[in-house]
Amino acid sequence: MKRRALLGAIGSGSALGVAGCLTRDDGGDEEGDGTLTVVTYESMIDTEDSAGPWLKERFEDEFDAELEWKQLPDGGINHYVQRADRDAGIDADVYLGLNVDDLVRVDDQLDDGALFRELDRDRLERAGRVRDEFALGDPHGRTLTYDMGYISLVYDETEVAEPASLEDLTEPEYENTLLAQNAQKADSGQAFLLWTIDAFGEDGYLDYWQRLEDNGVRVLDGWSESYSGAYMEGERSMVVSYSTDQVYANRFDYDFSRHQVAFPDDQGYANPEGMAIFEGAGDVDLAYDFFDFVLSSEAQAEIATRNVQYPAVADEHVDLDEEFDEYAHTPEEMVSFGYDDLQGNLDGWVEDWAQEFAGQ
Repeated sequence: MKRRALLGAIGSGSALGVAGCLTRDDGGDEEGDGTLTVVTYESMIDTEDSAGPWLKERFEDEFDAELEWKQLPDGGINHYVQRADRDAGIDADVYLGLNVDDLVRVDDQLDDGALFRELDRDRLERAGRVRDEFALGDPHGRTLTYDMGYISLVYDETEVAEPASLEDLTEPEYENTLLAQNAQKADSGQAFLLWTIDAFGEDGYLDYWQRLEDNGVRVLDGWSESYSGAYMEGERSMVVSYSTDQVYANRFDYDFSRHQVAFPDDQGYANPEGMAIFEGAGDVDLAYDFFDFVLSSEAQAEIATRNVQYPAVADEHVDLDEEFDEYAHTPEEMVSFGYDDLQGNLDGWVEDWAQEFAGQ
């Protein structure tokens, strides 16, 4: 496998709605009781400063409806895959926080892939605002991207120099400096693993990780444990994190010397997040209203600011604070695996890595 820049599969708008539909949207009676249940990850809703509480208040005011948040279970997307496989009920209408790897797992593990319904884009006024390059590349048109992050390194410039390449991280200069996350348990950890597979190939990434291990990389379960815990407590001088880190650091007046952003090989791994409607949603009309609301200019600005991620929509559709423009960093080269590259490969790559390196 040769190294690539941005794969077309990650963001081809033309991929939406092709390759056949997995679910049926027949235009029947799709009105519910005025309550929309949305499952999402913890950091979207865990504090009053997170985007979730703001979205709930504004959505309820605008649509005279109730928005009920549910925290994503520990099993993540696999929880819902298993319930669908058993024909068990799913107590949510919308999933907010899908990655392309989630879609691949749905389609690899369910015979008909029927967990989410194909979107009728004609029902969405603002779907065209999403940048093509940020789309998830779902061949069955089930998702819309709502934000975007770049995986990078964050480091303390008083302790280590900026690494020019991923290979540099195996050198003595970076011994016992790097914190990473478990690719089985954290989006950032899986994204960093995929970045190394892109760089070193299927036949070379485990050897690279062995060199990282020999050089003292420490792998913790989640991003919060590694960044908010070990890194912020000064246990290491470098951590796998996000290129918007200085937006966060500036907000809390942290010392920028410990919040430098590095793009090894001038690259960052693209990690778009999307939303989808469950096949058995109780209020599909309200779900479409929610999608359009999330892509509104005000909601996009709030999600970007509060969750410290890039908005999914083009610049003309969102007005960000000056601090975001000043402190959010974009790599020269955006790399990622697309749907076609991950299908049939992802679980094997992660399992092979985990057998040797998870929890080191």
